[in-house]
Amino acid sequence: MSKIKVSAVSYTNTLPFLQGVKASEKLLHQIDLSVDVPAECARKVIQDEVDMGIIPVAALTRIPNYHIITDYCIGSDGAVDSVFIFSTKPIEEITSLRLDKQSRTSNGLARILLKHYWKREVAVTMEEEADAYVLIGDRTFGQKETVPYVYDLGEIWKKFTGLPFAYAVWVSNKKLSDDFVKDFNAALRDGVSHPTDVIDGLKSYPNFDYKEYLTEYLDFNLDAGKREAISRYLEFYKELEEIDFKGV
Repeated sequence: MSKIKVSAVSYTNTLPFLQGVKASEKLLHQIDLSVDVPAECARKVIQDEVDMGIIPVAALTRIPNYHIITDYCIGSDGAVDSVFIFSTKPIEEITSLRLDKQSRTSNGLARILLKHYWKREVAVTMEEEADAYVLIGDRTFGQKETVPYVYDLGEIWKKFTGLPFAYAVWVSNKKLSDDFVKDFNAALRDGVSHPTDVIDGLKSYPNFDYKEYLTEYLDFNLDAGKREAISRYLEFYKELEEIDFKGV
Protein backbone atom coordinates (compact mmCIF):
# COMPACT_ATOMS: atom_id res chain seq x y z
CA MET A 1 0.00 0.00 0.00
CA SER A 2 1.39 3.43 -0.94
CA LYS A 3 1.97 5.81 1.92
CA ILE A 4 -0.12 8.93 2.47
CA LYS A 5 2.01 12.04 1.96
CA VAL A 6 1.63 14.56 4.79
CA SER A 7 3.03 18.10 5.09
CA ALA A 8 3.26 19.71 8.54
CA VAL A 9 4.41 23.16 9.65
CA SER A 10 7.88 23.77 11.04
CA TYR A 11 6.72 26.21 13.75
CA THR A 12 6.61 25.57 17.51
CA ASN A 13 2.82 25.65 17.46
CA THR A 14 2.77 22.39 15.47
CA LEU A 15 5.26 20.48 17.64
CA PRO A 16 2.55 19.00 19.90
CA PHE A 17 0.89 17.52 16.81
CA LEU A 18 4.19 16.18 15.53
CA GLN A 19 5.05 14.54 18.84
CA GLY A 20 1.74 12.68 18.71
CA VAL A 21 2.29 11.62 15.11
CA LYS A 22 5.86 10.46 15.73
CA ALA A 23 4.81 8.51 18.84
CA SER A 24 2.28 6.47 16.85
CA GLU A 25 4.05 3.52 15.23
CA LYS A 26 0.77 2.51 13.64
CA LEU A 27 0.46 5.88 11.94
CA LEU A 28 4.12 6.18 10.95
CA HIS A 29 3.78 3.02 8.87
CA GLN A 30 1.06 4.76 6.86
CA ILE A 31 2.57 8.18 6.12
CA ASP A 32 5.44 9.98 4.44
CA LEU A 33 5.96 13.16 6.50
CA SER A 34 7.58 16.46 5.45
CA VAL A 35 7.92 19.67 7.46
CA ASP A 36 7.56 23.09 5.81
CA VAL A 37 6.57 26.72 6.39
CA PRO A 38 2.78 27.36 6.19
CA ALA A 39 2.76 28.69 2.63
CA GLU A 40 4.74 25.69 1.40
CA CYS A 41 2.39 23.26 3.17
CA ALA A 42 -0.49 24.90 1.37
CA ARG A 43 1.29 24.86 -1.98
CA LYS A 44 2.00 21.15 -1.71
CA VAL A 45 -1.63 20.33 -0.89
CA ILE A 46 -3.00 22.63 -3.61
CA GLN A 47 -0.67 21.19 -6.26
CA ASP A 48 -1.29 17.61 -5.13
CA GLU A 49 2.34 17.02 -4.19
CA VAL A 50 1.03 15.68 -0.86
CA ASP A 51 -2.29 14.16 0.10
CA MET A 52 -2.87 16.27 3.18
CA GLY A 53 -1.33 18.93 5.40
CA ILE A 54 -1.96 21.52 8.06
CA ILE A 55 -2.59 24.58 5.95
CA PRO A 56 -3.52 28.24 6.51
CA VAL A 57 -7.30 28.60 6.24
CA ALA A 58 -7.08 31.16 3.40
CA ALA A 59 -5.69 28.38 1.21
CA LEU A 60 -9.04 26.57 1.42
CA THR A 61 -10.24 28.90 -1.34
CA ARG A 62 -7.67 27.29 -3.68
CA ILE A 63 -8.56 23.63 -3.10
CA PRO A 64 -11.64 22.62 -5.12
CA ASN A 65 -12.66 19.60 -3.03
CA TYR A 66 -11.02 19.97 0.35
CA HIS A 67 -11.75 17.82 3.39
CA ILE A 68 -11.12 19.13 6.92
CA ILE A 69 -10.28 15.77 8.40
CA THR A 70 -9.51 16.17 12.11
CA ASP A 71 -10.90 17.68 15.29
CA TYR A 72 -7.77 19.78 15.77
CA CYS A 73 -6.26 23.02 14.46
CA ILE A 74 -3.84 25.81 15.26
CA GLY A 75 -6.19 28.21 16.98
CA SER A 76 -6.74 30.67 19.79
CA ASP A 77 -9.62 32.15 21.73
CA GLY A 78 -8.32 35.68 21.85
CA ALA A 79 -4.63 36.58 21.81
CA VAL A 80 -2.38 33.99 20.12
CA ASP A 81 1.03 35.59 20.84
CA SER A 82 2.53 34.67 17.46
CA VAL A 83 0.46 36.50 14.81
CA PHE A 84 1.06 40.24 14.89
CA ILE A 85 1.06 43.57 13.21
CA PHE A 86 4.22 45.33 14.38
CA SER A 87 4.22 49.07 13.76
CA THR A 88 6.38 52.16 14.07
CA LYS A 89 3.32 54.29 14.82
CA PRO A 90 -0.23 53.83 16.17
CA ILE A 91 -2.37 51.69 13.87
CA GLU A 92 -4.74 54.63 13.36
CA GLU A 93 -1.90 56.55 11.71
CA ILE A 94 -0.35 53.96 9.38
CA THR A 95 -0.67 54.33 5.63
CA SER A 96 1.26 51.23 4.50
CA LEU A 97 1.60 47.59 5.53
CA ARG A 98 4.24 45.01 4.54
CA LEU A 99 2.86 41.49 4.39
CA ASP A 100 4.47 38.27 5.59
CA LYS A 101 5.66 35.93 2.83
CA GLN A 102 5.02 32.83 4.93
CA SER A 103 1.24 32.94 5.40
CA ARG A 104 -1.58 34.23 3.22
CA THR A 105 -4.06 33.72 6.09
CA SER A 106 -2.38 36.12 8.50
CA ASN A 107 -1.97 38.70 5.74
CA GLY A 108 -5.66 38.39 5.00
CA LEU A 109 -6.54 38.66 8.68
CA ALA A 110 -4.50 41.84 9.02
CA ARG A 111 -6.15 43.38 5.95
CA ILE A 112 -9.64 42.36 7.12
CA LEU A 113 -9.13 43.89 10.55
CA LEU A 114 -7.62 47.06 9.14
CA LYS A 115 -10.61 47.51 6.86
CA HIS A 116 -13.48 46.42 9.10
CA TYR A 117 -12.24 46.94 12.67
CA TRP A 118 -9.86 49.89 12.43
CA LYS A 119 -11.61 51.36 9.35
CA ARG A 120 -8.28 52.00 7.65
CA GLU A 121 -7.45 51.89 3.94
CA VAL A 122 -3.70 51.32 3.60
CA ALA A 123 -1.28 50.40 0.84
CA VAL A 124 0.04 46.84 1.04
CA THR A 125 3.39 45.57 -0.21
CA MET A 126 5.40 42.37 -0.17
CA GLU A 127 8.86 43.92 -0.52
CA GLU A 128 9.03 47.62 0.28
CA GLU A 129 9.44 49.33 3.64
CA ALA A 130 6.18 50.30 5.34
CA ASP A 131 4.79 51.89 8.50
CA ALA A 132 3.79 48.46 9.81
CA TYR A 133 4.33 44.81 8.98
CA VAL A 134 2.74 41.42 9.55
CA LEU A 135 4.90 38.80 11.25
CA ILE A 136 3.93 35.31 12.34
CA GLY A 137 5.25 32.19 14.02
CA ASP A 138 8.53 31.62 15.79
CA ARG A 139 10.05 34.74 14.21
CA THR A 140 7.87 36.82 16.56
CA PHE A 141 9.23 35.24 19.74
CA GLY A 142 10.95 37.84 21.92
CA GLN A 143 10.12 40.64 19.49
CA LYS A 144 7.21 42.38 21.22
CA GLU A 145 9.43 44.63 23.33
CA THR A 146 11.53 45.70 20.34
CA VAL A 147 8.76 47.46 18.39
CA PRO A 148 6.88 50.63 19.42
CA TYR A 149 3.37 49.30 18.65
CA VAL A 150 2.24 45.68 18.74
CA TYR A 151 -1.18 44.29 17.76
CA ASP A 152 -2.05 40.64 18.39
CA LEU A 153 -4.42 39.69 15.56
CA GLY A 154 -6.10 36.88 17.51
CA GLU A 155 -7.01 39.39 20.22
CA ILE A 156 -8.31 41.95 17.73
CA TRP A 157 -10.36 39.32 15.82
CA LYS A 158 -12.01 38.32 19.12
CA LYS A 159 -12.86 41.97 19.84
CA PHE A 160 -14.22 42.39 16.31
CA THR A 161 -16.32 39.22 16.01
CA GLY A 162 -16.60 37.73 19.49
CA LEU A 163 -15.25 34.49 18.02
CA PRO A 164 -12.11 32.41 18.48
CA PHE A 165 -9.95 31.87 15.40
CA ALA A 166 -8.44 28.94 13.52
CA TYR A 167 -5.26 29.89 11.70
CA ALA A 168 -4.54 26.49 10.15
CA VAL A 169 -6.44 23.21 9.81
CA TRP A 170 -5.61 19.66 8.78
CA VAL A 171 -6.92 19.27 5.24
CA SER A 172 -6.77 16.59 2.56
CA ASN A 173 -7.26 17.19 -1.15
CA LYS A 174 -8.97 13.82 -1.59
CA LYS A 175 -11.12 11.44 0.42
CA LEU A 176 -9.00 9.42 2.83
CA SER A 177 -10.07 6.22 4.53
CA ASP A 178 -12.05 6.47 7.74
CA ASP A 179 -9.55 4.18 9.48
CA PHE A 180 -6.63 6.44 8.58
CA VAL A 181 -8.48 9.57 9.70
CA LYS A 182 -9.32 7.86 12.99
CA ASP A 183 -5.66 6.91 13.53
CA PHE A 184 -4.44 10.40 12.63
CA ASN A 185 -6.97 12.06 14.91
CA ALA A 186 -5.94 9.80 17.78
CA ALA A 187 -2.28 10.71 17.28
CA LEU A 188 -3.06 14.43 17.32
CA ARG A 189 -5.18 13.99 20.45
CA ASP A 190 -2.28 12.28 22.18
CA GLY A 191 0.17 15.00 21.15
CA VAL A 192 -1.88 17.99 22.34
CA SER A 193 -2.74 16.27 25.63
CA HIS A 194 0.79 17.03 26.89
CA PRO A 195 2.01 19.98 24.78
CA THR A 196 4.74 21.17 27.14
CA ASP A 197 6.73 17.98 26.57
CA VAL A 198 8.08 19.60 23.38
CA ILE A 199 9.75 22.50 25.21
CA ASP A 200 13.03 20.84 26.19
CA GLY A 201 15.80 21.89 23.83
CA LEU A 202 13.94 24.77 22.22
CA LYS A 203 15.80 28.04 21.81
CA SER A 204 15.04 30.54 24.59
CA TYR A 205 13.90 34.10 23.89
CA PRO A 206 13.70 37.16 26.14
CA ASN A 207 10.25 37.78 27.60
CA PHE A 208 8.77 34.68 25.97
CA ASP A 209 7.40 31.69 27.88
CA TYR A 210 6.88 28.46 25.89
CA LYS A 211 4.64 26.89 28.54
CA GLU A 212 2.38 29.92 28.59
CA TYR A 213 2.30 30.02 24.79
CA LEU A 214 1.43 26.33 24.35
CA THR A 215 -1.12 26.07 27.17
CA GLU A 216 -2.68 29.52 27.56
CA TYR A 217 -2.51 31.16 24.16
CA LEU A 218 -2.90 28.26 21.73
CA ASP A 219 -6.17 26.33 21.58
CA PHE A 220 -5.87 23.17 19.48
CA ASN A 221 -9.53 22.08 19.46
CA LEU A 222 -11.42 22.68 16.23
CA ASP A 223 -14.74 23.38 17.92
CA ALA A 224 -17.95 24.93 16.60
CA GLY A 225 -16.78 28.47 17.35
CA LYS A 226 -13.62 28.06 15.31
CA ARG A 227 -15.54 26.48 12.44
CA GLU A 228 -17.83 29.51 12.45
CA ALA A 229 -14.76 31.75 12.51
CA ILE A 230 -13.39 30.00 9.41
CA SER A 231 -16.65 30.65 7.55
CA ARG A 232 -16.72 34.30 8.65
CA TYR A 233 -13.07 34.79 7.73
CA LEU A 234 -13.51 33.27 4.26
CA GLU A 235 -16.47 35.56 3.59
CA PHE A 236 -14.34 38.60 4.41
CA TYR A 237 -11.33 37.17 2.59
CA LYS A 238 -13.19 36.78 -0.70
CA GLU A 239 -13.87 40.53 -0.67
CA LEU A 240 -10.17 41.43 -0.56
CA GLU A 241 -8.40 42.59 -3.67
CA GLU A 242 -5.97 39.93 -4.88
CA ILE A 243 -2.30 40.71 -4.42
CA ASP A 244 0.84 39.27 -5.97
CA PHE A 245 1.72 36.75 -3.28
CA LYS A 246 4.48 34.31 -4.19
CA GLY A 247 3.31 31.71 -1.69
CA VAL A 248 -0.22 30.40 -1.27
